[in-house]
Amino acid sequence: MKAIIIKKYGAPEVLKLQEYPTPEISGDEVLIEVKAAGLNRSDVFQREGNYPSPAGVISEIPGLEVAGTIVKCGPAVVDFTIGDRVCALLAGGGYAEYVSVRQGQCLPIPSGLNFAEAASLPETVFTVWSNVFQRGNLQRGETLLLHGGNSGIGITGIQIAHALGSKVIVTVGSDEKGQKCLELGADSYINYKTQNFETQLQDEGVDVILDMIGGDYLAKNINILKPEGRLVHINAVSGSRVDLDIWKVMTKRLTVTGSTLRSREYEFKKQLAKEIQKNVWPLIESKKFRPVIYKKFPFSEAAEAHRLLEDGSHTGKVILVR
Repeated sequence: MKAIIIKKYGAPEVLKLQEYPTPEISGDEVLIEVKAAGLNRSDVFQREGNYPSPAGVISEIPGLEVAGTIVKCGPAVVDFTIGDRVCALLAGGGYAEYVSVRQGQCLPIPSGLNFAEAASLPETVFTVWSNVFQRGNLQRGETLLLHGGNSGIGITGIQIAHALGSKVIVTVGSDEKGQKCLELGADSYINYKTQNFETQLQDEGVDVILDMIGGDYLAKNINILKPEGRLVHINAVSGSRVDLDIWKVMTKRLTVTGSTLRSREYEFKKQLAKEIQKNVWPLIESKKFRPVIYKKFPFSEAAEAHRLLEDGSHTGKVILVR
């Protein structure tokens, strides 16, 4: 098969389209003929050598989410059959013609979606549902603050939280990005280049914060959380070493938590997929939540797709298609 290989760590041009052995399957695994693959920031970190694959996962091929058609089923597969259109959450290997994955990490493609749209869902939806609604326990009527509102995580969090009855505030790097977030269901935006979100939200407060920044955002997040508020970290692009005022956590009875998804155990991902199919897929089929594709690239232009992802000017997902 053809696959995008990381030949060495470095800039986007290290990504090369080459021949690679087609995966074998066994047990409850399925083999998916990939039609589209979603790009994520973690792919960039892996390409740069800063995000190694979990043990037992292909390290040369990036890609954490795909959509395609099942062409082979292992003997223990009971949930899918050959020919099913699915999207899947992976721990790696998505930039390829074929991927193998256990059935519990696959979901049927919601009706009305094409392969590119479906490939944009798994990584962001799994991350948002796990962190905002499970760990953050966001409830109807509460206020959610999403840092990076124009990211794949942001546009997903906006739409799901809005559809389920929460108020959504986002931080973005431009008014243009903010307007796009409002169109997706955000109630308001804060341009972090011209405004201080801590000052803007000090009086109002928020119930749940999904943060991928870290660094000096921690103290600001703590200050604007309401009593019983929840702060959930999913990345720390501005630094993971921070100062925490424990007294404020105590007096406001805050929860400070976080998680990573890629290395989580199979049973967790399988259960998470079931919850997503029950709670999120109906929102897609009723058009309360729609995938947002910024741009599609052929697999042969993966390097150019990475350059766009790193540029940060986009709102929505960047997708590789075959």
